Amino acid sequence: MTYEEFKEKVTSYGQEHLIKLYERLDEKGKAKLLSQVAGIDFDGVRKLFELTKEKKEFKDFKIEPVEATDASALSEEQKNEYIEIGTEAIKNGKLAVVMMAGGQGTRLGHSGPKGTYEFGLDGHTTIFETYIRQFKEAEEKYGVAVPWYIMTSKDNNMETIEFFYNHDYFGYEEGIKTFFSQNELPMLDEEGRLIVGEDGLIKEAANGHGGVFEALVSNGVLEQFKQKGIEWVFICGVDNILARVIDPLALGYSIKKGLLATSVSCIKANPEEKVGVLCIKDGKPSVVEYTELTDELRYAKKENGELLLSEGHLLMNLFNVNVISDIAKEELPYHVAHKKSDIVDEEGNVIKPDSPNAYKFETFIFDAFDRLPVLGVLRYKREECFAPIKNAEGVDSPETARKLYKDYYKL
Repeated sequence: MTYEEFKEKVTSYGQEHLIKLYERLDEKGKAKLLSQVAGIDFDGVRKLFELTKEKKEFKDFKIEPVEATDASALSEEQKNEYIEIGTEAIKNGKLAVVMMAGGQGTRLGHSGPKGTYEFGLDGHTTIFETYIRQFKEAEEKYGVAVPWYIMTSKDNNMETIEFFYNHDYFGYEEGIKTFFSQNELPMLDEEGRLIVGEDGLIKEAANGHGGVFEALVSNGVLEQFKQKGIEWVFICGVDNILARVIDPLALGYSIKKGLLATSVSCIKANPEEKVGVLCIKDGKPSVVEYTELTDELRYAKKENGELLLSEGHLLMNLFNVNVISDIAKEELPYHVAHKKSDIVDEEGNVIKPDSPNAYKFETFIFDAFDRLPVLGVLRYKREECFAPIKNAEGVDSPETARKLYKDYYKL
């Protein structure tokens, strides 16, 4: 893109502030900004900004509880059958794990990728290493190295790769197949203008965990699955150190039931817990985020006194490879997040806000659920599957997760 093309493009889309900011950059910075602008879909940016003006009203939807299978209520015969089916699939190389690890550990006071955070176990154990334990145990048990694919972000990709390289892949080099980055979207201010950071470039943010489907395709990972004969992919976040990443029960359950996807859940601890809830929305499987729940839905109860919407979505989902291909063909809806972001104004001044001043746009993995004829939901006890590390202290902190981890593994 030439400077004249740049000037014409940003002017036609009401982004003239970029011209002044361009003039402040050195030659290298100018080239980078031109490259950024050339790759931006400005019509798409306009559509994203329009989303910030929309108000979601869940009273317009029919929300019902989802039917879940309680793993603890299965008969020994059922459980053994599912485990046997799942075990056979794992041994035959039908399972892969995709971990979404693009976040930084900023909220934990950690300067690196979240997966490299040491959460207080003996031996300076990092979050990533808790999963290595599962992969190695599975390799010994099933005689196969279950492939582990790690989705990073542009911000932490090289640092994540270097972390594993410097630790000799913790003895699991055969199983760690690839690191790949998810896509990003520009951030906008409250006037719909592209935000510029202190480096003089347009600020971008990862496009949410729903971006995993698009990233699997664009990075050639989905094609790898097909070439290797992988039929099932477990997709999870990085920060739940009790996530059952290699679970023959869930896999066998999905295969036996003829499902295309299964979500692992646990019952919400209380109505205020900050976790999305699995539900049926207008007759289709879905999730309502905790930020979107009305008080009426949040506290609604069944006749037996249990919460009406109690099935927590833990970002642990098993997908058949064929359905991933179908999901990736269509764009998922975008959700708006109103955040605080340092920005640089037209005069080059850095503005550090006291309140939210910027919009980022994300897709959510569960917005793919309504494209399924049915979603399996397999419920475990919380202490068996859910120990997230999200906050520096208090709820879902290293302290609470560490205790759950030690209790589960009897450390």
